[in-house]
Amino acid sequence: MAIKKTKSKAEKKQAYDWKLCKFLEEYSRVLIAEVDNVGSTQLAAVRRGIRGDSEMLMGKNTLIRRCIKVHAEATGNDKIKAIIPLLQGNVGLIFTKADLKEVREEVAKYKVGAPARVGLVAPIDVVVPPGNTGLDPSQTSFFQVLNIPTKINKGTMEIIAPVDLIRKGDKVGSSEAALLAKLGIRPFSYGLVITNVYDDGSVFSPEVLDLTDEDLIKKFASGVSMVASLSLAVSYPTMAAAPHMFLNGYKNVLAIAVETDYSFPHADQIK
Repeated sequence: MAIKKTKSKAEKKQAYDWKLCKFLEEYSRVLIAEVDNVGSTQLAAVRRGIRGDSEMLMGKNTLIRRCIKVHAEATGNDKIKAIIPLLQGNVGLIFTKADLKEVREEVAKYKVGAPARVGLVAPIDVVVPPGNTGLDPSQTSFFQVLNIPTKINKGTMEIIAPVDLIRKGDKVGSSEAALLAKLGIRPFSYGLVITNVYDDGSVFSPEVLDLTDEDLIKKFASGVSMVASLSLAVSYPTMAAAPHMFLNGYKNVLAIAVETDYSFPHADQIK
């Protein structure tokens, strides 16, 4: 039976460095994803889902920063250094050649429900809905501790009104965690969250991916309007203000023609 040789720590780092450098050369676009509270099973599912045009790489931020710096110096590609400041917290890198929005949507599919664990900071408000709990009346004191209004209905406890149990940003207490577990409620869901996008040297927020052509046209038109307004206010000619300046000039000439003996064909139509 052959004995499998275990790689040393140095060999593992070298292999990781080679893999990261390979991705940096092959891909010009990277999604930076926050992976807090995401398990290995979820990560494996995401890898399978994006396989083909994309690759996901996890690792220590310090190791990734070092690899990027070394690779940038070796290749002269300083643009990739823009990724370094984005490596904050528990994050992973998704290298892709596919449409960025489609990759983000695919990654977002892999969210799983999670129980409220003691000490966990709640990412959302948790509201317990009214209804039958299926618990026997011996649990009355438990609900009273949490100030939850209940009644006994057909031998089981029933919550008679919605209860704001946990506020977003608060830590989950032992009583709240125990209640949600008894009720079988898994209030939280976790998955990869795209925090930043790198595209061939440019870094931007993932919200940019949601912009449509109509949104871009509106923003462009708004910018042109602001330039035109500023140009007219300070009497500085620009392409955006030129039509307005010509029109205002024509109005002034027309007004002079109306008030004086000077005339021209278009003025004659008004006189």
